[in-house]
Amino acid sequence: YSKQKSISDWNEEHVSSWLQAIGIKPEHIWKLKAEEVTGPVLLNINESYLKKLGLGGGQIQLLLSKRDELLLLDKSKTIKKRGENREEAKHEVVSSSDVTSPEQPLLSSDLTETSVSLPQSRYRKLNDNDEHFSYIKHAILPPETGIDNLITPCHEYKSLENACKLEPRKLKIKFASEVIRFACACMNMRANGTIHFGVMDKTKTSYKHGEIIGIPIEDKEIFQEALDYIEKCFPALHSDARKCIKTPKFIPIVDKGSQTQNWIVEVDVVPMVNIVRDKLYSAHIPKFNEKTNKIEYEQKAYYQRVGPNTPRITEDELVSFSQALKDLDQKREQEENSQNQTQAHFKEDLERKLLVLLTRGKKYMDNTLRYILVSNRFDQENLQNIKFLVQMNIFCVFDYDPDSKSSGLCHNYKEHHAVNLHFLHDYDHRENTVDLIKKLQLFDRTSWIFCNGRSDYNGGESPCDEKTWIKTKKKLLKRSVSVICNEILPKGSFVVLFIHTHITLQFKSISSPVIRMGVYLGHEDIVIISVSREIYKKWSSLAQVSCLLDILEQISVVGMPMSHINATIQVHQLTCHQDGCLPVSNNGVCFIKSVDVERMNSLEVVCVDQCDETNVDLMEQEQIQKIEQYFYQGGKIDWVNMWLADNNKCEEVIKRDAYAEISKMLEDLERSDSLKRSIENINIYHEPGSGGSTVARQILWNWRKKMRCAVVKQSYQATTVCEHAVQIWNYEEVDKNACLPVLLLLEDCNADYQDDLRRELSNAVTTMKISPSKLCFIILCCKRSLDPERMCTALPLRTVGVTHKLSPAEKKLFSKKAGSLKLKFEPEFILTFVLMSKEFEQSYITGFVENLLKEIDHSSLQTQLIKFVALLNSHIENSYLSISHCEAFLGLGIHLDKFDKMAKPSTSTWIDELKSSETHISSVRIIHNLIAKEILKQLSSYQSQSEIAMSLLQDKVLFDHRFGRDDFRKFVRDLFIKRTKKSKGDPNDSWFSPLIEHVRETEDVEKAIDLLKLAYTSFDEDAFVAQQLARLLNENKNFEEAEIWAKRAKSHLPQHIYILDTLGQVYKKWFYSKHDAICKKNADIQPEDITDIIDTALKGITAFRESEKCPQSKMVCLNNSYFGEVDIGCRLLELLSNVDIFSTKEGKRELMDYLLTDYIPEEVQKPWQRFHGLLKGMKDSIRIALECISDDLAHFQNFTSEEEEELAEGEPETVNNPRKWLLRKSAVYAKLFFHDIQEDEASDANIVSPLMRQMKIFQLGGGNVTTILYLLSDNNKQRAGAKLEKIIDLFPVNLKKDLDQTGLINFIFCQIALSCASPGSGKLHSIEELQNISRRFCSEKRTALPDTAYLLLSILFWPEDSMGKEPSNTRSDIVMNAIKALQRYSEIKSASSRKGRIFTHFFLGKARGLNKIVHKTTIEKFCKGTLSERRLKWQGGEVWTNPDVVKVLKRVTGYTENGNLFVRVSDQSNIRVIPLFSASLPNSNENVAFYLGFSLHGVVAFDIKVAE
Repeated sequence: YSKQKSISDWNEEHVSSWLQAIGIKPEHIWKLKAEEVTGPVLLNINESYLKKLGLGGGQIQLLLSKRDELLLLDKSKTIKKRGENREEAKHEVVSSSDVTSPEQPLLSSDLTETSVSLPQSRYRKLNDNDEHFSYIKHAILPPETGIDNLITPCHEYKSLENACKLEPRKLKIKFASEVIRFACACMNMRANGTIHFGVMDKTKTSYKHGEIIGIPIEDKEIFQEALDYIEKCFPALHSDARKCIKTPKFIPIVDKGSQTQNWIVEVDVVPMVNIVRDKLYSAHIPKFNEKTNKIEYEQKAYYQRVGPNTPRITEDELVSFSQALKDLDQKREQEENSQNQTQAHFKEDLERKLLVLLTRGKKYMDNTLRYILVSNRFDQENLQNIKFLVQMNIFCVFDYDPDSKSSGLCHNYKEHHAVNLHFLHDYDHRENTVDLIKKLQLFDRTSWIFCNGRSDYNGGESPCDEKTWIKTKKKLLKRSVSVICNEILPKGSFVVLFIHTHITLQFKSISSPVIRMGVYLGHEDIVIISVSREIYKKWSSLAQVSCLLDILEQISVVGMPMSHINATIQVHQLTCHQDGCLPVSNNGVCFIKSVDVERMNSLEVVCVDQCDETNVDLMEQEQIQKIEQYFYQGGKIDWVNMWLADNNKCEEVIKRDAYAEISKMLEDLERSDSLKRSIENINIYHEPGSGGSTVARQILWNWRKKMRCAVVKQSYQATTVCEHAVQIWNYEEVDKNACLPVLLLLEDCNADYQDDLRRELSNAVTTMKISPSKLCFIILCCKRSLDPERMCTALPLRTVGVTHKLSPAEKKLFSKKAGSLKLKFEPEFILTFVLMSKEFEQSYITGFVENLLKEIDHSSLQTQLIKFVALLNSHIENSYLSISHCEAFLGLGIHLDKFDKMAKPSTSTWIDELKSSETHISSVRIIHNLIAKEILKQLSSYQSQSEIAMSLLQDKVLFDHRFGRDDFRKFVRDLFIKRTKKSKGDPNDSWFSPLIEHVRETEDVEKAIDLLKLAYTSFDEDAFVAQQLARLLNENKNFEEAEIWAKRAKSHLPQHIYILDTLGQVYKKWFYSKHDAICKKNADIQPEDITDIIDTALKGITAFRESEKCPQSKMVCLNNSYFGEVDIGCRLLELLSNVDIFSTKEGKRELMDYLLTDYIPEEVQKPWQRFHGLLKGMKDSIRIALECISDDLAHFQNFTSEEEEELAEGEPETVNNPRKWLLRKSAVYAKLFFHDIQEDEASDANIVSPLMRQMKIFQLGGGNVTTILYLLSDNNKQRAGAKLEKIIDLFPVNLKKDLDQTGLINFIFCQIALSCASPGSGKLHSIEELQNISRRFCSEKRTALPDTAYLLLSILFWPEDSMGKEPSNTRSDIVMNAIKALQRYSEIKSASSRKGRIFTHFFLGKARGLNKIVHKTTIEKFCKGTLSERRLKWQGGEVWTNPDVVKVLKRVTGYTENGNLFVRVSDQSNIRVIPLFSASLPNSNENVAFYLGFSLHGVVAFDIKVAE
């Protein structure tokens, strides 16, 4: 056996054969083959890889143990062989590792129990001229046969292994002699037969008996001409022989590894009774005489078939054989007749087969399965019959027709459905699966994948030939299939449907990878429809390389025309495709095409005739019960559930009291007299499990005939949702001012998204010039909250709370309903409903969980699974575990019913649900988070939450499981880092994730620390986990370790603003701790005592400064690090002032000298030598930090309401009222730098040094724009005026000479603020004086001014007279230049959406002089209501209709051009104005009027109206 190979030399065929021999399931063998598992791969294969491929635990165990046995055999074999020669080796028993090369397979007798078995093959049908039939090399044909009945052919094999190398003449003789002997025997036996050349007949070689080897053929004529010997061999009856012996058939052999083509030559013999009746045939067999070099003929002889052999009939047998011929003729005749009858009668029930394959055994086709369609070219006739495809739930199409978009299947399908056109490379992604689904919109529209280019596409994806396709696209196809079937769609949730209607030139090249795709999936997921037997034959001959022909037959529907398929499937489809209906303003309805609905894919539109297309007669009662049961078990209510209830096919769904409240609100809004806004909000806050989302959906369902209704899919941006909402609003409507309102349901969205959507809709309404009091959109926002009653106080008239508490009327309804449901369902199937009717009483929950856990086996895998899910569900909202993960964990195979059988009986708390519109993963969760919490509580004596979390983190199976991996990892990661927020409806704002909070409070801080350490490694050294750990250690005052972890987080993300901030916070707390410790001692503090403390403080300041300088900090409104820097800086300066040498009055002055000049006292020279530079810069650095905070606050609005935006990853806690904090800290900072000035000293400006004066101004709140303007928020304007007068007194008399730029800006702002607080004050300068002072800014051309200076110039110089009569051009130039400068600043500043809204400080009033400047607080005073209501008034534009506001503010005239708004400030110059809120621009070029606001972004416009 020189060619015998060790495992490392095996190819895929060898591995497949071995796998078959050891008993691995065929579907797994195909997968491993498709994955190109060769010998070297087999040697290194491991358990996790096999799990990813979907092998069950048992199969993996078998494969790995047999592989290890194989390795031992292979090693011993190698050692043995070294000392043996070739002859000895021949007699050795071959071990399982001795699989030969394809050319040298094994002897059948050589195989041990772990031996290799080769694939079985089947015969070509007798006398069938199927040109597409082929054999696979090394497949095994059944053993040679004798005669069973006369019609079923007998078979004889000849290898021609040596003869095929002979010269043509000799080969011809050899072939003829074998054919004629065999044919003579068959004719005498009256039996059909086939002789095969190229198939192993003897077993003395390394090949198996019946193994297909094939022969190389250069000239087919040799074999065809060989039959010309018939005349000489059958001299008397040669015409009979010609009729019975058919021409040779040449069957190609498929051999992937070979470059040369081999063939099997087959000759059929069919002795029809009308030819052979009463005749006995003899033949002269030809043979070649080597000596004479001539052909000779043997003597006449008669032949017969005895078993698989063809011996002569001896003279002794001849008489009896001749006598038996009559009976044989009779038998032959009978069998020929009966065969004709069976052929006429046998018909496969294709309708049933088609339905069973497509529905997996259901009686009807619904949307539970998704279909992946693989198609080739459709001709026009077949395109008329695709309605059944239009009504199927098609996920994606692999289309090999390059013209499909212009004239093929895609073109026709697009008339009914919206599709996304893709190429194979679109699926070759590197992002996570969720992002890919989002990017390609995979569950919103059918993805149409052009596998061989697109002829109508300009982007360079042209069709290609076979070679190019294999080179460029084959791998991409495999990748696409793998992504869709292994990462996106769960196993068992889809069927791959191949439709063959046409054969194209490229069919062969394309077929192979497509079949491989089928192999890759496993045949149970595949259905093949071939409209003709011809196409099927061609396809199956190529497909048999990867899939046995018998299996292909089982999954194929062959010979059914498209028109029949179309009609047959439609009869069994649960829903028929039709256009929907929408209500219209004239009380009628209009049709909306389904393709239009699908194009609005950010909305789930609820039509008037929603679900009417459902064929309820097809639905079984069991299916209807399943829909109901899903809802009563805690699932989200389905539209079809409400439709069935309306049609009395199932129980009615209870309406909670909140339903009537919301209906009343909608009725009020509908009444035209009540309207104020074009966009209204209604909020529903509900406790989880109280039925709030059901109420919201019932509202949509029952209002769908009066309004246009839709559910918003929040995976889409607000701009897209707005665009689609507007399309549905005016669809088929003539008069835009008469359109019905659109009711949009937003479920569990954050406040920002709601605001963005509202703003977009508002802009759209204004753009379309709709009357502002016309109701266009109602946003019904449904949010979970643990305290719905508290949330209602924000907008009491437009908010409804739904709690677990039932009203007396609801209690009656619920108990009656519970009674009727108990008759219909098992108690565990209506558990959520029962809990709800019991108002989620703690005692009931406790009892229920006790009962559940009574019999539980704490060591079982099922129990461990329940613990994991309970842990996730009790802490992470909307979390779940995919069924695929559960099966992997329990070591089950692929199928869902296995999980049901295995896990379901162990607990009635599961609910299976098809996950959100984004991932569509079948998953499990516990029916309610209160149950989940109770399970954890009662299990705590067996296993604490920290121990469960530890086990979860250490579970390699769950972590490595490929399907649904992104979601799983996100949920588990959130367990450790996601904090709660009141604004999200949580009971409190937590400092850590709820799990970590629980462990550190009820178990032990050390356990929480260990958990986070393990999480850090489990999530590949996640920087944010390290950050949480640093925060936990910091909180626990374990500062050294906290520093290590914060630095570790920084090493992963060195430029991350929040991580750098955390490092700063660690040092800050550490510094505070050291500071407090030294102050407690009450001893004199020496400079050397605090060296270490100063070091820690300065490290903190350095970390905060790094955070401030981060590129990311530009994207964040109010960088927390500035607050940290100021806090540390002020506390450090205070500490320095307590040091012994600086603690006296003289010492204070010395400290000031030290901090503000080059002077260094001797006592601190050495101990603080590392810090002198940083300490001397403290005064300026703190002032700069305060200014940065002031700057951000002056630029951007920050609503400090309950509804703050969700914390981003790692974001620190923020200061609650930053303006108030700034005022307070400015005072603290100022106090550190001046000694107490006596009252009389303060009034004499000459005595006080400029520094002292500056610090006193700071202390009173005059140090920056934000604190000055914050003084105006005091409701007592007199008090605010008095403070401002006091500040103004502190400024020097000669403003121009004695004030720097910042001082001058602050002085003018104090003047403007004073005019707003106390217009009659004697300290006020006139506007002309202020204009004069501020001209100094205009002269400072070289230096860049702060934007606050430009804001002042734009306010002071804004022309008071009508725009046309401009007294001085210089004045308009000043305004122009100032506003342009602000707009330049603003473009840099607000590059980020995270920064928030523009802050408008002042408005232009009707008065003159300084009184024309109206501060925002004046307008705010006129708006009554809660913070949320006031926000709505600003956003909805109601502020501008308030009579008090109208009285005070002045409308400015301007014009619009190309979508921009301008105001003219002189004949030559105009200024661009930014429109704010719903003050969106008209589309056309119009004259407009609006209210003008002044901000640091330039001038802004409110309430834009087209001028009459």
